[in-house]
Amino acid sequence: MAERGQTKIRVGVVTSNAMDKTVTVAVERTVPHALYKKAVKRTKKFKAHDKDNSCHVGDVVRIAETRPLSKTKRWRVTEIVRRAD
Repeated sequence: MAERGQTKIRVGVVTSNAMDKTVTVAVERTVPHALYKKAVKRTKKFKAHDKDNSCHVGDVVRIAETRPLSKTKRWRVTEIVRRAD
């Protein structure tokens, strides 16, 4: 849990921009397997607010946790780290 005054920040890849002012961002992390301790990739998808509709599929973006903006949106795009080719 984030302490007061700190927001959670994640970096991920935009997988969908079909909605208006909303993008789906896939955030990948590695965790050790419970039994074998090998690194395993885990992916979680977040809906993030993109106020300018500037993100495209394949862009690497930084998202930050925010107040609930809709039923499923609790993140906002803070910056585009790298554009898709």
